[in-house]
Amino acid sequence: MHEAIGEPPVVLIVDDDIPITEILALVIEGLGYQPVVAWNGHQALTLARKHWPALVLTDMMMPILGGKEVVKGLHEEAGARGMAPPPIVLLTAGTIWPEIASLVDAIISKPFEMDELEQLIYRFLPPSASW
Repeated sequence: MHEAIGEPPVVLIVDDDIPITEILALVIEGLGYQPVVAWNGHQALTLARKHWPALVLTDMMMPILGGKEVVKGLHEEAGARGMAPPPIVLLTAGTIWPEIASLVDAIISKPFEMDELEQLIYRFLPPSASW
């Protein structure tokens, strides 16, 4: 369900803080992946259905639908597709609910170092030379 062979993996970035999404998109693109940006949970789930991500970076506290709903929605959509959900990295400065922590693959506290984020990305996605 990913993009065609030879296309970089899609990384869905979900955060209502526009400067953060812009920086993250530049970092993701610089690493050779295709960033897709959403500023709220509803938009994220809509984009995920169109461009199924290889990795999701999502904030917890957002308008319309928050990170909790994004995580649950991605799991539901993956189940409907008969596949595993993409790896999900939760970016948060707030409290993590135990039921959400068990549904994500990693949690990174804001503010975070870009090196730390890059290491997490490489944990879940192949280097750009792989496609």
